[in-house]
Amino acid sequence: MELAAVCRLGAAELQQVKDRFGFRFATQSAEELVAYSGLDAVVVSSPHTLHHAHAKLALQKGLHVMFEKPFCTEAVHAVELVRLAQERNLHLLVPYGWHYKPFVQQAKKWLDAGAIGAIQYVLCHMASPIRDLLQHGRFQAERVSGQAGDVLFQPDPKTWSDPKIAGGGYGHAQLSHSTGMLFWLTGLVPESVYALMSAANARVDLYDALSVRFAGGAIGTISGAGTVPPIGKAQYQVDLRLFGSEGLLMLDCERARLELRRHDGRHEQLDLAPDAGAYSCEGPPHNFVELVLGKTTMNHAPGEAAMRSVQLLDAAYRSATSGQVENI
Repeated sequence: MELAAVCRLGAAELQQVKDRFGFRFATQSAEELVAYSGLDAVVVSSPHTLHHAHAKLALQKGLHVMFEKPFCTEAVHAVELVRLAQERNLHLLVPYGWHYKPFVQQAKKWLDAGAIGAIQYVLCHMASPIRDLLQHGRFQAERVSGQAGDVLFQPDPKTWSDPKIAGGGYGHAQLSHSTGMLFWLTGLVPESVYALMSAANARVDLYDALSVRFAGGAIGTISGAGTVPPIGKAQYQVDLRLFGSEGLLMLDCERARLELRRHDGRHEQLDLAPDAGAYSCEGPPHNFVELVLGKTTMNHAPGEAAMRSVQLLDAAYRSATSGQVENI
C-alpha cells in the first residue's frame, strides 16, 4: 500500500503533511481527494461530526474506509454508511485497538462457541484520564493515548470539548471503544436505553450511566468516567462482565484478566502478562491494509459493531436530555 493523497484544512499545515509523508497529491477539499485517480481506500480522521459526510463521499466513489472512532455521532448516519458499504462490497473498519489483543480475541472465540450460553446481563465499564481534554480543552497527548510519539501539530482541543463539534463528550470520545468491543464480542442488538450524564463543570459529559435493554431480553449497565488521575502513561479501565445461561465471562484490560466460569464446573483462566491489556493500535491499520489487498476477509473491528455503538450512544444522549427511556 502507498500513501497517495491527503486532505486537511490549512495550506501551511497541509504542505507540512505532504512533505513529511511524501504524498503525491494534497488538497483542502474532501471532494477533490476522493476523486483522485488510483485510490483504493481512505482513512477518515476528521472531527467526529464530519465522519459521515467524508465517509459517504469515499464510499460513493467505491473506496474502502477506515475511521477514527467514533464511527459517527448519529444512528441514521451509521446505518446509512453500513448499508452503502454492504451494497458496494466495501470494507469499513473502526480502529478499536483492544480488539487485536490475543486475550480479547480468545474471548471472542469463547463467546462465538457459546461458552456462556445465551447472554442475559452485561456490565461494561470504561474510565480514562482525559478530564483536562473534555473539561478545559487542554490536549495532553501522552495522557490521552500513552503513545504521543513524534507529531507535527496537536489536534484542535475544541474537537473534544465543544459539543457542537464533538457531538458529545465521554460517550463519543471513549465509550465508543468499550461499547464497540461489547457489540463485537457479543453480537447483541440494543433496543432501548435510559441514561444519566454529568458534565461536572464541563460543556460535555464527563460521566455516563446507562441502563440498556437488548433484543432477545438481555439487559445491562454501561458506565463511563473521564476523570482517572493520570499516572505516567494513560491508565485506562476497561472491564466487561458477561453473564449467560451457562456461565460468566470476565474481561479486564487494565488488570489483564480473562476468565471463563461455567455452571457445569468447567472454568478457564488465561495466564497473562501484567501489561497484556495496555492499549496499542498497530493491529487495525494492518488489518485494514490486508482487507483492501484481499489477503484476508476477517475484519476484527467491523462497521456493523461500530454502528451498534453509535445507535446506543445516540439514544443515550437523547435520553440524558429528555429524562425518558429512548428507543434505538
